[in-house]
Amino acid sequence: MKRKWLGAFMAAALTAGTLAGCSGGESTSKEGGSGGQGTEGHITFWAPFSGPDGPRMKEIVDSYNQSQEEYSVDFQIVPQSEYYKTVDLGFSGQKNNADLLIMHGDQIPTYVDKNLLKDVTEITAEAEITREDYSQTAWEGGQINGKQYGIPLDIHPLMFYWNKDMFKAAGLDPEKPPVNREEFVQMAKQLTNASSGQYGFVVPTLWPQQFIFPTVVAQNGGELIKDGKVNYNSPEAVEALSFLRGLVAEEKVSPENVQQDGEVTLFLQGKNAMHLNGPWMMEQWETAKLNYGVAPVPQLGTEQQAVFGNSHNFVIPASLEDEKKIAAAQDFLKYVAGNAMEWAKSGMAPASKAVYESEEFNEMKQQPQVAKQFEYAVFSPRISNWGQVSEPLWSEVNLALLGQKDPQKALDDAVKKAEQRME
Repeated sequence: MKRKWLGAFMAAALTAGTLAGCSGGESTSKEGGSGGQGTEGHITFWAPFSGPDGPRMKEIVDSYNQSQEEYSVDFQIVPQSEYYKTVDLGFSGQKNNADLLIMHGDQIPTYVDKNLLKDVTEITAEAEITREDYSQTAWEGGQINGKQYGIPLDIHPLMFYWNKDMFKAAGLDPEKPPVNREEFVQMAKQLTNASSGQYGFVVPTLWPQQFIFPTVVAQNGGELIKDGKVNYNSPEAVEALSFLRGLVAEEKVSPENVQQDGEVTLFLQGKNAMHLNGPWMMEQWETAKLNYGVAPVPQLGTEQQAVFGNSHNFVIPASLEDEKKIAAAQDFLKYVAGNAMEWAKSGMAPASKAVYESEEFNEMKQQPQVAKQFEYAVFSPRISNWGQVSEPLWSEVNLALLGQKDPQKALDDAVKKAEQRME
């Protein structure tokens, strides 16, 4: 599937799913660091952390720069809405490229397919950065055909949140969230009072269905792409979509026609008792002073525990050959592996065992719950241009959840459109 990556790929690269896990908000570039382009031992580091997560990474970079004098890292934040446009301009030579970048796991196959990323297998070995230092799931998420292209910073999977006050008012134990579909539906019914605008679980029809729907499909034992072919209309996928629509149409634990972020607004208002979203939501809940709980996602599927997630990875452009800069990148990555506790404060769970197995980390409220899901986290299919191929799926899932299409029909149509794009 070789394509011109400055054309149609651009739009797909900027889908909501691609940018999941990077907080919103505005920020300026050139945050922190010192030195100039071309300085020996100096590297430029780009990241799309344009929200509350940005200062966390800046703190790590500043601490690294202060810890030694041989190398320096210039941390530049590119707003997430512009990030992959800027990355593409750098790779195309239309803009000075970074020496080290953050890349989402679902983007790595596309850039590897274009021969734009460096195989860092030898680089990590020389720096004594090994898979044993990281979550195995996270480490393998940076591999393509047995070669290592990404060094994981984190995995950000779907999370389960609930309003403890609403649980208590409904006669439920506020410290015992549901762990399977039966408990989830039962509790959702008990928590719903439609006449007063209160619901057990508000089903989003748009984002973050890019995390919710694949989670239930994986829990059903299904795959969205199987043996290189589009598999959106598998029995496992149809069952998952029917279940989600059924929460609205049959169980009536959710209102109809939920608009973008409507489920978040209702959760903040104390009218949505249970909520599925990413770990990046923690700071918003804390700011609102919600009495909330957080746990791994219940097994809403029929076969196994699984959760969909994305990841942040450090990558190096294939064009970087300067040995001093590569040495600087090695040294910085080694430092981050042992000093990423600041990143955990953003609500994320760093993939480094030195962090997520530490006592300090496991005393946090949300972050250990995120790490509990590392073992069974699943990522998007390892194909080039996943954003473009998956776009028809999210459009059809939206129509089914709105009750405008039968789930089977919607997923059949999604397959036809995706196959055209893959051709």
